Amino acid sequence: MAKMNMLQAINDALDIAMASNDRVLCFGEDVGIFGGVFRATSNLQQKYGKDRCFNTPLVEQGIIGFANGLAAQGSFPVAEIQFADYIFPAFDQIVNESAKFRYRSGNLFNVGGLTIRSPYGGGIAGGLYHSQSPEAYFAHTPGLKVVVPRNPHQAKGLLLAAINDPNPTLFFEPKRLYRASTGEVPEGEYRLPLGEAEVLKEGTDVTVLGWGAQMEVIDKAVEMAEKEGFSCEVIDLRTILPWDIDTVAESVLKTGRLVITHEAPLTGGFAGEIAATIQERCFLYLESPIARVTGMDTPFPLVLEKEHFPNHLKVYEAIRESIEF
Repeated sequence: MAKMNMLQAINDALDIAMASNDRVLCFGEDVGIFGGVFRATSNLQQKYGKDRCFNTPLVEQGIIGFANGLAAQGSFPVAEIQFADYIFPAFDQIVNESAKFRYRSGNLFNVGGLTIRSPYGGGIAGGLYHSQSPEAYFAHTPGLKVVVPRNPHQAKGLLLAAINDPNPTLFFEPKRLYRASTGEVPEGEYRLPLGEAEVLKEGTDVTVLGWGAQMEVIDKAVEMAEKEGFSCEVIDLRTILPWDIDTVAESVLKTGRLVITHEAPLTGGFAGEIAATIQERCFLYLESPIARVTGMDTPFPLVLEKEHFPNHLKVYEAIRESIEF
């Protein structure tokens, strides 16, 4: 075991993947010698050469189009979009090409080796163009996998699983935790399962569900709730698409209550999909309405970032109201 922050864990995962398979390539804006804006790819070009870790022009559509071509030829491209806010110029390539490549060819061709890394979310005073959480846009698209880790251990294991998964995968990294989150990470290669949620804490009164950086927020809220005598079951969804319906439903059948939290705005957020599915599965067992604690339906503000955030106090209040309903 080694102590790492999330950036170090991601870099370690990329290093292991590139060492074990010479068809793994890393590229994006400034990822070469500079190591990317957050230094996630530091030293990889020096170690594996400019043919396998290199800079691209500042053209997101071109980055993913190029990655699709590489993946279609049997490579394992790991393409970095510098901020998730700038993934939208590549939206057409991702949802109309990456996601549909296998389907439209009748499985004669695929881009299953494609992984797209991108930092998402707020908490760094990035304002409206460096703080968004776009996971719900891609969760609407069959043919993709969407993964969000919560800490260094998860980041390394899930990224290695994503690179080796036979489906194109978007890997959203909570950038406010890049250096703030540290923990023990196994040395060497290991993979965590995609599509499986993790029950972090068992409880009987309410299920509290989130992913990525919101898991830290949930921990603080649950600590407050438990001081009031409430028993909370905590689940990290980890994979947005496909999401683990069975684990969440099993928990809600036990607790009768569900609180979901994410940074993205309320309307059209992935919490809505979870709420609709769980009420279909668990309607007769629900003791209170399913609660959603999310960002506001506004562009992500700069000065009012803290007010916009679904912080631990808002999550705690939702837990309390759900139990006391």
